[in-house]
Amino acid sequence: FCTHILEDGEVKPLSDAKREELLTINADFARNALRVLAMAYRPLDENIPDWEADEVEKNAIFVGLSAMIDPPRDEVTEAINICKTAGIRPIMITGDHELTARAIAMDVGLISSESNVVTGSQVETMAEDEFDEVVRNTSVFARVSPGHKLRIVNTLKGQNQVVAMTGDGVNDAPAVKAADVGISMGIRGADVTRESSDVILTDDNFATIVTAVEKGREIYSNIRKFIRFLLAANFSEIYLVFTMIMLGLPLPITAIQILWINLATDGFPALALGVDPPEEGLMERKPRKPGSKMMNKGLAAFVVIGGFVQFIASSIVFMWLLTVYGGWIPGITGPLVDWTSAQWSYALAHARTSVFAGIVTYELLFVWNCRTEYHPVWKTNVTNSKALIVAVLISVVLTLATVYLPFMWPLFGTVPLTPFEWLVIILSCLPALFIPPHIIFGYFREKDQ
Repeated sequence: FCTHILEDGEVKPLSDAKREELLTINADFARNALRVLAMAYRPLDENIPDWEADEVEKNAIFVGLSAMIDPPRDEVTEAINICKTAGIRPIMITGDHELTARAIAMDVGLISSESNVVTGSQVETMAEDEFDEVVRNTSVFARVSPGHKLRIVNTLKGQNQVVAMTGDGVNDAPAVKAADVGISMGIRGADVTRESSDVILTDDNFATIVTAVEKGREIYSNIRKFIRFLLAANFSEIYLVFTMIMLGLPLPITAIQILWINLATDGFPALALGVDPPEEGLMERKPRKPGSKMMNKGLAAFVVIGGFVQFIASSIVFMWLLTVYGGWIPGITGPLVDWTSAQWSYALAHARTSVFAGIVTYELLFVWNCRTEYHPVWKTNVTNSKALIVAVLISVVLTLATVYLPFMWPLFGTVPLTPFEWLVIILSCLPALFIPPHIIFGYFREKDQ
């Protein structure tokens, strides 16, 4: 392209030695993460008959090299480290020079000095099997064309990877469109790329993608938290009512009491779980498998176990207090009775109120177990969720009001409970704190793996 050089104000022939010197300087710039532009000109006769590029772009006079840097943001290195920890594999695909791409990738911690960098010219010569293996083991591609980017994305998808592709220029649009999640830049992005994408970064910051992944995991985790809390509570009530009916006993809890528990005393903790702070180590876990279910075996087992323990606790309270106040359990440890008599009416009212208060007490203890799938409850930070603390306190106040305020008694069929009854309730509900979520979920995670 260049046959001469402008040096010290004079146009001189460009010798092979000078050419090698310039290429060495260019390589040095590239190794320091600088993007290099070469500038040249050629005087032309204005009467030249043919302005085709092949005719014009030759015999030029080299003027100089311009080196510039577009440094990565400070937070990119940390974001890449978080990606690696979270099981997300970042890959750089750029049109920059191989040496520039390597320098930038090493600067942000994407690769080491021993890592391989694959260029577009190498991609052109690779068969599909070879290219598939290269894509599995390469984190930096340089001097690539739009077709190469699209080929890389499709190869990753063929490996059953979930691919997110970022881009800003028009040449990124095909790959962005083909990816599972296309991400474009809102500030510098071309219109066609933004239209092809699923997500637009309004700040053009790679670290924002990592933050979005973390928020997505947090939201998904919190959905699972309140699902297992509410399902376990509902299952226990179903077990309890069904069992007592089958035994020929009166309902241990009335319909209005169940409605009050589900709407008032359960509702506030469930809402608080929806905004619970992320569990420690959230971004240190592998991504979920594509197609994995929200209601998986681990969650189902936790719901069944948690609900069954609550059913046992409520059954103990109900039958124990019937025995205490009546002397036996009608139809089980003694004869059937007239439930409208003074003795058994009193016994039933206290037993039902105790079951009502016991269900609430159990669930307000059990809710702390629903905050984690990886740790026992006593190893979690119980003070970092102010919303849940407030919700539990509200539920406690509502329950005490239902039990001790006289105008609530006829509405909910409750009676004031004695200290002895509270002792029975608390002792029966303590197992809620010892259900091991880390063991239950961990067992099914190991089976799935």
